[in-house]
Amino acid sequence: MLWVKRRFVAENATEHRCRYFSKARKFICRVKVPPGTDDTKHLVVSTCVSNSAGGSAGKDKIITLSSVLKPDPPVNVTVKAVEKAPQWLQVNWSYPSSWDPRFYWLRFQVRYRPEPAPTFMEVDQVTTTWLDIRDAWRGTRHVVQVRAKDEFGHGAWSEWSQEAVGTPWTDPWDLTSETEPFSSQVPVEDGTCGVTLPPMLFGEDDSNGAGGSVMESSTHPMASPYAFLVTGGSLLLGIALFIGIVVRYRQTWWTSGQQMTKPEGEGQHMLVPLSLPPPTLSDTPLLSHPVPSAPGMLHMTHTDYSSSGQ
Repeated sequence: MLWVKRRFVAENATEHRCRYFSKARKFICRVKVPPGTDDTKHLVVSTCVSNSAGGSAGKDKIITLSSVLKPDPPVNVTVKAVEKAPQWLQVNWSYPSSWDPRFYWLRFQVRYRPEPAPTFMEVDQVTTTWLDIRDAWRGTRHVVQVRAKDEFGHGAWSEWSQEAVGTPWTDPWDLTSETEPFSSQVPVEDGTCGVTLPPMLFGEDDSNGAGGSVMESSTHPMASPYAFLVTGGSLLLGIALFIGIVVRYRQTWWTSGQQMTKPEGEGQHMLVPLSLPPPTLSDTPLLSHPVPSAPGMLHMTHTDYSSSGQ
């Protein structure tokens, strides 16, 4: 039994019968709150357990309605793929029947994970009853759960809802390419190449047990386009390098030819003396030899000039 009474009020406690769940090993007591009861008013609650041998009462506990508020988990959780969006999932859910959204709303928390991953990713503060997940893994099934809490943050979160699963949208062409069998080319007797196909394409199993039939191919294997690109790029690079070398050496040859055909004597100048060098002192006689004078002319020497004193 659950006893409930208001604190600081001289009144008897109301008694509510509780239900025991053997698997969860818990008692659950549902108390109907009278209309107009203030959520912040303190209540005194206690429990009493009894059987045919007697009973025992627990200690009193003071609570408020807002502190013990715990909604039931959301219901009708579904996960749908979004067309042409390979990383999107749309999750929808509904309010629990025990919560009337006309008076108070709930806010929700969504968690999801791809099935290979061990941990969940969470999205908080969701106020609608739907959510678009935009970072889902391509082509992978995801597990999604939702829980609720009072819009004002009172009380505690509800339990997580039941798991819902969903897989993002996948392009049908991708599925076709993934499910197609692998084919390989094998040589046949005439030296050409054939393609090995599985027996189920012919409607019946191969009676010879060869595991496949060989279809001859009249076309030669196509070379990879990357080989052409590499070959063409190397060829263009070689041509450009060759042209650069030719132009460089052509300029060198032209300069050398100009120097070899230069006119003889160009740029060379002969030194011409402007005047004869003066004779050295040793080559000039101090006294000149007497020269016979002509009749009637006066001849004077240095000695005569000195002896005369003039």
